[in-house]
Amino acid sequence: MTGDRTRPDLRALLAAKGFRNWISDGWEPADTAVDVPAGTAEAAAAHRGRLSAELPGQRIALAAGRAVVRSNDTFHGFRADSDFVWLTGCQREGAILVMTPAGDGHHATLYVPRPAEAHEPDFVGDADTSPLWVGSAAGPAAYERALGIECRPLEDLPHGLRGRNPSVLVGAGVDPALDAYRFGHSERLRTVLAELRRIKDDWEIGQLRAAVDATALGFADVLAALPEAVRGGGERWLQGTFDRRARSEGTGPGYTSIVAAGPHAPILHWTRCDGRVTEDSLLLLDAGVEVDSLYTADITRTFPVGGEFTKAQRDVYDLVHRAHVAALGEVRPGQDYGAFQATALRVLAEGLHDWGLLPVSVDEALSPDGQQHRRYIVCGTGHFLGLDVHDCAAAHPSAYREGTLAEGMALAVEPGLYFHAGDRTVPPELRGLGVRIEDDVVVTPAGYDLLSGGFPSTADEITAWVRAAGS
Repeated sequence: MTGDRTRPDLRALLAAKGFRNWISDGWEPADTAVDVPAGTAEAAAAHRGRLSAELPGQRIALAAGRAVVRSNDTFHGFRADSDFVWLTGCQREGAILVMTPAGDGHHATLYVPRPAEAHEPDFVGDADTSPLWVGSAAGPAAYERALGIECRPLEDLPHGLRGRNPSVLVGAGVDPALDAYRFGHSERLRTVLAELRRIKDDWEIGQLRAAVDATALGFADVLAALPEAVRGGGERWLQGTFDRRARSEGTGPGYTSIVAAGPHAPILHWTRCDGRVTEDSLLLLDAGVEVDSLYTADITRTFPVGGEFTKAQRDVYDLVHRAHVAALGEVRPGQDYGAFQATALRVLAEGLHDWGLLPVSVDEALSPDGQQHRRYIVCGTGHFLGLDVHDCAAAHPSAYREGTLAEGMALAVEPGLYFHAGDRTVPPELRGLGVRIEDDVVVTPAGYDLLSGGFPSTADEITAWVRAAGS
């Protein structure tokens, strides 16, 4: 690829008067229209209204962020800050939102980088952002038309942030241009945003539903690709299969896909995805598509690669499924957030005790000072879901894990059992088995809406799905 070693040549080119004159003319106008999912502008405006009501009289500033350096002069793909996207619907690298108190609320201004024009030195000289090097990009006018928010060039930002009164709440650490004003970092701002984002509106739920539907296509692709994985493609082939679908249906995976076969299935964060896939193994697939609005699904299913569970595999799967069904039964408005986790863990502990795998009684294991059953499930059994796969992480514990469920909350519910290959506390037939079942739900007045209800769940449904995909 073209790299940093070209930049001395750029300096020489820019010093050449003939080149400068010739490169600055003769260009067709670029197509810089901004395409956003229907309803984006209206949803973002409503979100800003909710934030304004929570923080009256405060100036607020948030940045989209910048791409992170991968190595030397190459960058990871850019992904905008989730709070910023929730408030603006904008995913433009370098953009900054400023909300200024006005009347009973706030006036919002979005500061957007202006693409270099052909007559400017950066048109050739800025290989990181110039339309000549990285493709056309929209400027303030296009974003204003698409998002219904006042947009100004980024160079006008100093005027928007002039003075210290009223004080400015800033989400620092995202963009150095904003950090340079030294307003500091507001944990309060991030906490308020996280707690507001817990409750999804109808537009957001629609985006999550679209992400789940796209993820279903990716799971079907993976099952169809199992024979190729067994022939030698391995976990990498399956990861690439899902990620290709995610890229074609949205921005890509909402998080690094976990494709874990055989002894890798008990490894909770197996993102290397470089192992073999054999017909007698289980395959744990934990993956989700992030749609263009940046909302992501988070689904896990565990499959017998050859189409049939062994007795030991089936026993583990059925126990996890019982815990999963019991956990879902606890999802309803007003219920303690921790209820679905406690219920799932009790079912799992009882099953482990029945198998003789607990050194103590079920009640002792479940006590705060016990927890022996957690050897086989050290992770939690669920989390909030939305723009981030582990959404609203900055919320205060009283509004999250120590709080109660409310209508509009989106959750991933994911009990599992994980028997590592080297764990001598379990019999040989269980070693190297990992099973997780994860579904995405939204809390409704009557209980919950199972967004991923189209995914097979019982052991018989799973085996039928695998066999049908291979036929």
